[in-house]
Amino acid sequence: MDSTNNQLNQYRAIIEQTLTDIANYIPQDNEAPHKTLFDRNADSYGVIEVGWDDYHRVHQFIIHVELINGKVWVQADNTDLNVTRELERAGIPKSAIVLGFHSPSVRPFTEYAIA
Repeated sequence: MDSTNNQLNQYRAIIEQTLTDIANYIPQDNEAPHKTLFDRNADSYGVIEVGWDDYHRVHQFIIHVELINGKVWVQADNTDLNVTRELERAGIPKSAIVLGFHSPSVRPFTEYAIA
């Protein structure tokens, strides 16, 4: 059980650092800055854009990642940076990453976990 908890804590730290780095890297509009959201109790992590674009409200997920049953689920990646590759580079193996934005029927054809 300890090794599982250690692994999850390592994944949490990698996710938080990766999303923080990406949020700071993405060019920002002063009217709609990027913010990180980290909920360790729900194991849900994100980068959001919140603000105004002229007279239109901007409020959207840029990236959304969750830990579900010991796997890292990339639920949304609306960047050109490819958060999945960044998580891999930081040490999370492909076998522990699920591309949640792909339908279950497509996941077996990717190099990543299916669930």
